[in-house]
Amino acid sequence: MAAAAARCAGHGGGGGFLLRRRLLAAAAFLAAFGLCAAAADDAATGRGQGHDHVMLSVEDMFPDSSSSSPSCDAPPRDHRHDATSSTTRMTIVHRHGPCSPLAAAHGEPPSHGEILAADQSRAESIQHRVSTTTTGRVNPKRSRHRQQQPPSAPAPAASLSSSTASLPASPGRALGTGNYVVTVGLGTPASRYTVVFDTGSDTTWVQCQPCVVACYEQREKLFDPASSSTYANVSCAAPACSDLDVSGCSGGHCLYGVQYGDGSYSIGFFAMDTLTLSSYDAVKGFRFGCGERNDGLFGEAAGLLGLGRGKTSLPVQTYGKYGGVFAHCLPPRSTGTGYLDFGAGSPPATTTTPMLTGNGPTFYYVGMTGIRVGGRLLPIAPSVFAAAGTIVDSGTVITRLPPAAYSSLRSAFAAAMAARGYRKAAAVSLLDTCYDFTGMSQVAIPTVSLLFQGGAALDVDASGIMYTVSASQVCLAFAGNEDGGDVGIVGNTQLKTFGVAYDIGKKVVGFSPGAC
Repeated sequence: MAAAAARCAGHGGGGGFLLRRRLLAAAAFLAAFGLCAAAADDAATGRGQGHDHVMLSVEDMFPDSSSSSPSCDAPPRDHRHDATSSTTRMTIVHRHGPCSPLAAAHGEPPSHGEILAADQSRAESIQHRVSTTTTGRVNPKRSRHRQQQPPSAPAPAASLSSSTASLPASPGRALGTGNYVVTVGLGTPASRYTVVFDTGSDTTWVQCQPCVVACYEQREKLFDPASSSTYANVSCAAPACSDLDVSGCSGGHCLYGVQYGDGSYSIGFFAMDTLTLSSYDAVKGFRFGCGERNDGLFGEAAGLLGLGRGKTSLPVQTYGKYGGVFAHCLPPRSTGTGYLDFGAGSPPATTTTPMLTGNGPTFYYVGMTGIRVGGRLLPIAPSVFAAAGTIVDSGTVITRLPPAAYSSLRSAFAAAMAARGYRKAAAVSLLDTCYDFTGMSQVAIPTVSLLFQGGAALDVDASGIMYTVSASQVCLAFAGNEDGGDVGIVGNTQLKTFGVAYDIGKKVVGFSPGAC
């Protein structure tokens, strides 16, 4: 203990015997609790973590502040494709951040209210689909939500120019789009497009020429099938056409249709072409939607990259090439970059949990078992999580928990914050546990860990515990579901900085901290 205390106090001279005794006494106390190194690191970086709390600079909570310079370099640990590499790596950026190819597009980014409202719509839509595909019956509350949805899109089975038909009912196709994008190439020669990547969707699609009736405004030029020597429509008689959740037929060619929670939709031809994931890796004969009638709020992205578990998804279509393995890391701030990997060459996950494929299609189901706040396990019965299950979803912003679990989390978090004297602030949309950090330079917030089957733990990064609206409104970035039967969702805020690996073949989901 004395040696540890001496190391903690250091060997500074000229301080006087009494001062050195006081320093040694304080150092002994810190050393006894293993806090010496952490205290030094906190002082140096302004951001450290103890067993029960994490120190955060208030300024760091604002990713777009003038003091935060964009870091738009290539992703960390960039694996170049060569004869010995089995991994393809792409750069992930926040679609509204300065590193995004869409950043220079006109128009203001959505407000926090708009982001949270859209997120709630997505969460409810996911829960509606899960309730129908896992039990064969609709939760009455989900049914009421469905009845309040905007009018359905035109049907792909009808003429693309028709405005009278209705999209066939397809529970849960209304998901809304996520807020992280990647750039892909499509066609031969390849044209570059910025697309939203989404683990909660299967079918990839982009807007195409000719635009029939209407297309939403996008940053890049529309994909022109006539300019690609490798483009071909999928036949109605092809088995791939029946893989679609919603399909139609026109002139012997397969049509697809997808609709989202806010009434947005894309309809067009189901086609094949070469998809380029990086400058050195291409997927020939990739099946995607060539949208000729599209409408909605897609943030000027060219379309969507579907990473779900369904037959039309990219991981399933490329199973022979990448083995059904991919991983992503979302940056802690919108001013930075992350990565999206395909193939088994990525670093192995630090901890893994079973992928519960029997729970339903598309989504990545996992078994949550508990929550720790400030290092202490909350008294939540396992049945609370087991009742509806949990999915990991890159497109949902805020993690959703069963009502009983969220109540326990909120109470423990609020008690820890009250013990430190932090002032409460007004709620923001679905976020009801908020604080006023006005005038503060640093704050200490309780650690939060999500626990899963197999002993896996997601020790949420400091950047993923709170959602910042302003210095006077910084909120716990979790929300409770309306009903205990609604599926839980681990959202992208809580996934920041983690390498999240999905292995469809081995049926596991893995987490690696500090991956980007």
